[in-house]
Amino acid sequence: MSGTTGGAAVGGRFAVPVVDISGWSGGPAAGRALIAADVDRAASTVGFLQVRGHGIPEGVERDFAAALDAFFALPLEEKKRLRPPSPGVNRGYTPPRTEQLSLSLGVPAAAEDLFEAFNVGSEATSYPGLRLPEAHYPANIWPPVPGFRSAVEEWCGRAGALARRLTGIFARALGLAEDYFVPFTDHSLDVLRMNHYPPPEGDLVLDRGRMGMGAHTDYGIVTVLWADRVAGLQILDDRGGWHDVAPEPGCLLVNLGDLLARWTNDRWRSTLHRVLPPADGEGRLVRRRSAAYFHDGNWDAEITALPGCVPVGTEPRYPPTTVGRHLAEKLAGSRAGRLNANAPRDAARLRRADNG
Repeated sequence: MSGTTGGAAVGGRFAVPVVDISGWSGGPAAGRALIAADVDRAASTVGFLQVRGHGIPEGVERDFAAALDAFFALPLEEKKRLRPPSPGVNRGYTPPRTEQLSLSLGVPAAAEDLFEAFNVGSEATSYPGLRLPEAHYPANIWPPVPGFRSAVEEWCGRAGALARRLTGIFARALGLAEDYFVPFTDHSLDVLRMNHYPPPEGDLVLDRGRMGMGAHTDYGIVTVLWADRVAGLQILDDRGGWHDVAPEPGCLLVNLGDLLARWTNDRWRSTLHRVLPPADGEGRLVRRRSAAYFHDGNWDAEITALPGCVPVGTEPRYPPTTVGRHLAEKLAGSRAGRLNANAPRDAARLRRADNG
C-alpha cells in the first residue's frame, strides 16, 4: 500500500501529501502503481510531498545533524575562511546577509536573506573517465571539524540514493520506463546545501520586512529536504496565499525543481517557497536548521518537453535548455546578485502574492 494522506486541502486546510514509498523496491505491481499515482497527484497539484519509508536510519540523521551543528558553531571568522573563490563556485561557506534568493526569479528584495549556509557537491574527480568541467563540478571545501566530512558524505550517499529512487518513481508516474532519467543523471550535478538560521544577539523581535530565505523555486530536478520542525518554511498556493509547512515525524520533505517542470511542460509543478525568519509564539527569533539535497542532472543533459506532456497541435511552453545553462542563470541571481530575466511567470506570481 502507498499510504498516502493529506492533499492540497484537507478539511479546508492546506496540506502537503504524505506518500509511503517503502513498498516501491521489489513491491507488487499494484502497490507500485498506487505509489506512482500518488506521486503524480502530489506533483501536479502541490509540487511538494512528504516521503515516509525512505529507508534512511535515524542514526545517520542524528550524526548528520550533530555535524551540521558542530560546523555552524564555529566562530564567524573561521567559517569565512571557507568561502569559495568566487560567487560562481557553488561550494563552501555563505555568510548571513550575502544572498537574495528572490533574484533567481528576477525579483529584487528589500534586504539580504538572513540564513548562512555550507555547500558540498559532485566533484569532477568523482568521474575520472568523463573529463567533466571543473567549473560545473568544483572541488569541495571541507572544514577542519572532526567527523564532519564522514557524516556529511554518509548523508549525501543516502539522500542521493533516495533522489535516484524517486526519479524512477517519477518516470513510472509519467508513463515512462523506470530507468528513463538515468542517462540524464548518471553524472548529476548534485549539491547538498546545509542551512542555518542563527538566533540574533539579544532578544530581538521578528522584522517582517526581512526574509530568512527569500521566495524562490528550486532549480533542478528534485530536492530532498531535511529540516527542523520549526516554523518558517512556507509554500505558495494558486491563489497567492502562503502556507506553513513542517515535516511530519519520520518524513523527509521532497519538492520538484524547475527542470522537472520544464520536462513535463508544467504538468508537474516547481512551487514557489520561502523561509520566514523563524520565530516563537511571541515573535522572538529562534534557531532553525535544514539541509537540501539538490539532484539536478548532468551538466550537459538537454532538457526538452516530454512528448507525452505536450498536447497534440501545440508547442512546448519552454525552449530546450541544458542543465548547466539553466543552473548558471539561476545562480547568477541568487549568489552573484544579478536579476534573472528568464523567470517572468514566477516573478509575476510572487509580485501578486506580495501585493495581497
